[in-house]
Amino acid sequence: MKKASLIQMKARQKGVVFEINAGAGLKNKLMSMGVYIGREITKVSHIGLSGPVAIKVGRSVLVLGHGVANKVAVEIHD
Repeated sequence: MKKASLIQMKARQKGVVFEINAGAGLKNKLMSMGVYIGREITKVSHIGLSGPVAIKVGRSVLVLGHGVANKVAVEIHD
């Protein structure tokens, strides 16, 4: 399995969150939206070089800012 941030994933790739490099406030906010360590996610799209990243978590689609998406590390499934 390859490890990368959400920014580095390609559209429609699936992966499992293994690390969130952020403070307690952002970790809690992401956890309340369903993004936590061990959770499987799918990248839906990425807009531009520094635009937002859309991900699918369970049955929900979330859009994270570029900076936040860069702090979420995933193990990509091939």
